[in-house]
Amino acid sequence: MKILVVSQYFWPENFRINDLVQEWTARGHQVTVLTGRPNYPGGEVFSEYLQSPASFTRFDGVQVHRVPMLARASGALRLVLNYLSFVLGACLFGPWMLRGCCPDVIFVFEPSPVTVGVPAVLLGRLKRCPVVFWVLDLWPETLAAIEVVKHPKALSAVAQMVRFIYNRCTLVLGQSRSFLPSIASHCDDPSKVRYFPSWAEDVFQEPVDEPVSEIPQAPGTLSILFAGNVGDAQDFPAILDTADRLKHRNDIRWLIVGDGRRSAWVSEQVQARGLEDRVLLLGRFPVERMPAFYAKSDALLVSLKKDATFSMTIPGKVQSYLAAGRPIIGMLDGEGADVIERAGAGMVCSAGDSAALAETIQRFAETSLQERQRMGEQGQAYAKVEFDRNTLVSRLLIFLEESIRLHQLKKIRKAQ
Repeated sequence: MKILVVSQYFWPENFRINDLVQEWTARGHQVTVLTGRPNYPGGEVFSEYLQSPASFTRFDGVQVHRVPMLARASGALRLVLNYLSFVLGACLFGPWMLRGCCPDVIFVFEPSPVTVGVPAVLLGRLKRCPVVFWVLDLWPETLAAIEVVKHPKALSAVAQMVRFIYNRCTLVLGQSRSFLPSIASHCDDPSKVRYFPSWAEDVFQEPVDEPVSEIPQAPGTLSILFAGNVGDAQDFPAILDTADRLKHRNDIRWLIVGDGRRSAWVSEQVQARGLEDRVLLLGRFPVERMPAFYAKSDALLVSLKKDATFSMTIPGKVQSYLAAGRPIIGMLDGEGADVIERAGAGMVCSAGDSAALAETIQRFAETSLQERQRMGEQGQAYAKVEFDRNTLVSRLLIFLEESIRLHQLKKIRKAQ
C-alpha cells in the first residue's frame, strides 16, 4: 500500500507514529509523512533541526514533508496558534509538497489536537482516497476536562468541527473501548467506528543491563518513576501533594523523566515544598534510553486527573510500562485502572486522591521483591496478549485495506 501519514508530531519528536511508520516500511509499504517542525514538548523548535532542516527530510527511507508552523512556546494562546498554524500550513503548503504523491489511503495520528484532521480531509478530497483517523484524545471532552475551553458555545463549535472531520473519514479508530460511544455520537454512520489500542514499542521488551548515570545511587530507597509528558492531564498537583505527605520517608524518592507545559511549575513547587531530595527532575530522554530508566526503578507511576473523559483513556505509557515488566502504581480511574488491575501488574487508587496514593505507595513499599517481580511478569504476559505490537500493526493494516474497499464501493454507488 501507499500510505500518507498526516500528523502534527513526528520524529525527532517521540511518538508511536515513528514506530508505526518504521514497521510499515519494514513490511514493504510505501509511506510518506506530512508533519510540522519538531517542537514538542518543550515548545521551542529543536536546535538540531534549525541547524540542518535538510537532515530531517528522510526517516528510515521515508519522505518527510514539514510545513511551516508556529512552535508551541508557552501559554494557552500560543498553543492555540500552534494548532491553527499547522492546519493553515498543511492546507496551504501540503497539496503542493505532495503534488507527486498518490496514496491509497491517508492515516491520521491524533494524540491531540483534533484539528490535524482538517488538512487530512482536504487531502483526502484532493487525492480521492480514504482517510482513517486514529483518535488518541477525545475532543471536545478533553478541552473541557483540562479547562482549556470553558464556554459552552466554544465547546459546541469544537464539537461541530469534530463532527465535520469524523463524517469525512472512512474509518475512525478509538484507542480505548470507552472512547467508542463518544466517537460514534459524532458520526452520522456509527458503523465506521473501530477499537484500536496503542502498543508497546519493541525496545521495552528487550533485556536491559546498562548504567544510568543520571540517577544517583541510593541503596535501600524505593524509586518511583514517572515517565512522559508533564502536563495538566497528569495531575502533578496531586503527585506533589503525595510526595509532600511522604517526605518524612527517607526511603522513598520520585524520579520524573520527561517534560512538558507544567515542567516549570513542577520545578518551582519542588523547591517551594523542600522536596529537592525526594523529587528528582531528570528531564527528557530519547525513547531508546527509557528501558534503562525503567529498569532502575522499583515502580512506574501513571496518573490522570479525575474527570469522566480521562476515565475513558488508556494512557499510552501503560502499554510500555506493562511490556517493561516493572510493577505499576496508578492514580487514575476507569479503563486505564482496569487494565492494570486485570493484568495484576500493580496497585491502583482513585484519580486525584493524594492521600490514597500515599497509602498505596506505603503498601507497595512493604511488598516483597518476589511479589514485585510477580506483578511485573503478569504485566508482561498481559501486554503480549492484549497489546502485542505485531498483532496490532497487522490489525491496523486490515483496517486500512478495509477503508480502501469501502471507499471504492462508495465511488461505485455514486456512479450508478
